Amino acid sequence: QVQLVESGGGSVQAGGSLRLSCAIPGYNSNCLGWFRQAPGENRKGVATIYTPAGRTVYGDSVKGRATIFHDNAKKTVYLQMNNLQPGDTAMYYCAAGFRSSSLCYMAPGVFDYWGQGSQVTVSS
Repeated sequence: QVQLVESGGGSVQAGGSLRLSCAIPGYNSNCLGWFRQAPGENRKGVATIYTPAGRTVYGDSVKGRATIFHDNAKKTVYLQMNNLQPGDTAMYYCAAGFRSSSLCYMAPGVFDYWGQGSQVTVSS
């Protein structure tokens, strides 16, 4: 069983920044993503990266404020979030899978393994 280990969540004021990290030990993945889920809502895609090509996709709500990137040597994927707003408050989950390029896209069913979740709370 692959266990993704997240870190970096927390509480910030509006306009602040956070960087989430997700270690992916012992698993050869090439399709990585971040999702978030607020209370009472479905899990929504934030960003994905297809690592062989460095191809990234972002959800509309975070475009221009989020960056997903990957350190292959550390087997870690990151999500840098800037100009955070109260609407960004949610539990954030990293996800990993091994897919062809065309099958790496922003849907929960694409991914095989998930992190435990990191709470991000943004106050106004």
